[in-house]
Amino acid sequence: MATTIIETRDFKVMVIGSGNWSVAALAQRHMATAHGQGSGRRRAGITAKRLNEFVAVLKQSIARSAGFGAVMRHLRCRMKGPLAMTSCGGRDELRQALGRSRGLLRAVGLFSFFANLLMLAGPLYMLQVYDRVLSSRSEATLVALTLLLAFLCAVMALLDHARRRLMARIAARFQVALDRRVFAAALRRGDGAGPGPGELQLLQRAIESPLMTVAFDLPWTPLFLVAIALFHPWLGVLGLLSGGILIALALLGHRVLREPAAHVSIATQRAERDAGEIAAEAETIRALGMGPALLGRWSGLRGQAQAAMLGASDLGGGFAAATRALRLFLQSAMLGLGAWLVLRGEVTGGVMVAASILLGRALAPVEMIAGQYPLLHGAVRAWHALAALLREEPAGRPGLTLPRPEARLEVSGLVVAPPGAAAPLVGPLSFRAEPGQVIGAIGAAGSGKTALAQAISGAWRPLEGAIRLGGAALDPVPVGGSGRLVGCMPQRVRLFEGTIAENIAGFDPGVKDGAVVAAADQAGVQEMILGLPAGYDTRLGAGGRGLSLGQMQRIALARAICGDPALVVLDAPDAHLDGEGLAGVVRAIRLACARGGAVLLMTHNRALIGECDLVLMLDAGRQKAFGPREALIPSPVVRRSAAVGA
Repeated sequence: MATTIIETRDFKVMVIGSGNWSVAALAQRHMATAHGQGSGRRRAGITAKRLNEFVAVLKQSIARSAGFGAVMRHLRCRMKGPLAMTSCGGRDELRQALGRSRGLLRAVGLFSFFANLLMLAGPLYMLQVYDRVLSSRSEATLVALTLLLAFLCAVMALLDHARRRLMARIAARFQVALDRRVFAAALRRGDGAGPGPGELQLLQRAIESPLMTVAFDLPWTPLFLVAIALFHPWLGVLGLLSGGILIALALLGHRVLREPAAHVSIATQRAERDAGEIAAEAETIRALGMGPALLGRWSGLRGQAQAAMLGASDLGGGFAAATRALRLFLQSAMLGLGAWLVLRGEVTGGVMVAASILLGRALAPVEMIAGQYPLLHGAVRAWHALAALLREEPAGRPGLTLPRPEARLEVSGLVVAPPGAAAPLVGPLSFRAEPGQVIGAIGAAGSGKTALAQAISGAWRPLEGAIRLGGAALDPVPVGGSGRLVGCMPQRVRLFEGTIAENIAGFDPGVKDGAVVAAADQAGVQEMILGLPAGYDTRLGAGGRGLSLGQMQRIALARAICGDPALVVLDAPDAHLDGEGLAGVVRAIRLACARGGAVLLMTHNRALIGECDLVLMLDAGRQKAFGPREALIPSPVVRRSAAVGA
């Protein structure tokens, strides 16, 4: 029975259990003070309600997690206040990726400082023209001031161009730093509907857009308003009111547009997923004559997305137009107030014009934000979605390169559900296989055979229980060379665009040609491959286009056993196969066992059941029986002989 101590600033939690975790004790720590326990409780800000909240979150963490690391991550992200731990890992990863360009960000900040400082050139020019040039009627002064202004504006343009180029490179670095991480996390999640590279691309566009440079310009807004106040207090009051009104309008727009923008995102994703599914199954759709019906459904989804997009665009455009019109009115109001002060003799004409220009500069960042509402909302949603994805799918730490483990499979208390689902499909299951043995999982359609195969192969993450191979937890840990722990042939075979050799090797450049040929020979598919126009170099289209279902099945079998994995999982390997293909499956099973491997076989085929040493009977997701084949299914089928190659 394992014991783990989880500590926060105020509590120490002892967790005892194996398989399913359970809370054993919760003890307060760092609470006793010289004034007694009650004083310590008040000083730490801990109440009975907070204590109960901590226990509830801890139990929820343990219930949804498979280990100590996952429990700690869930606690960090759920607890706030005195019980809070460190910040969530997902947001930390995003910040660290952005922080890799800290030097470039400093350069952008420096360029922004001088670019905003040079924005004062226009108001100062107007001050000099109205207060000196017009009164002195000096053409030379006017020419000199104009040339100086042109030079300063050129420098400002260069600085602005430089910071935009830097932001584009910062965005590219950010995307490159997270590309593989996000793709791998989305692949591990496996539901196909969550965030992924698309959200990362949206963040990259937001970072390189003018929206990001506005963050460096916003701090200058109060400085410009202070400069206006230095001209005259009443001008400063109007400037402050103008800034407050525009900021309030921007915040209102952000709040009002949040929900419509979310609807746009959801509707667009649904339409895109539907279009992708239709494109992937185009041949089947044409054969079944389902094209018009599915086109109508997609058109409906696309129409909903378009309607939501137009509604959000109209609403956002209305706020942007209102912000722009209000900014122009406020500038004119500043000009009018300045004119009134000029008539009273309290300011000069130059101050009147300069104050109006400065107000426009001060309010420009707010107007820019209002004009970028769609991108801003999309970027905020993408940031939170990616943070959640990276938190829930932590990066695997590089470990030692281990030798091929002993093919001893141990499954205990296994409960399985599809990605994103809470209701289990299968479980609890417990069984064991020794090296050289074949387990046959049998049962009616829907009994959970495929769900079990998905869990053992690592495609689905178990809700509960443990899967061990060679005594170690079955995780995607690299083994010696290019070998794999588990080779899998799923029920629905998918090949990818590339050569046959690349598909058998799993597109792993470390797999040698000899291993590819050996796998094809073991699966009995080499003769078929050599009969193709380019042999192993025959290129396949997306989804294995160019091969029949039976040929794809046989190549998938070769892919499953390539690299001599310790465990081979075969889900309905006889589907679409003729007698020659079935013989190849039998040969592959026998050779895998002869080499000390183990095989998990999901099948209804009695000939393949005859190859099994053990049988796992499933019924409606439950384990009905497990034991030797001869005891559970007496069969006249002859067991494989000692002559493996026979």
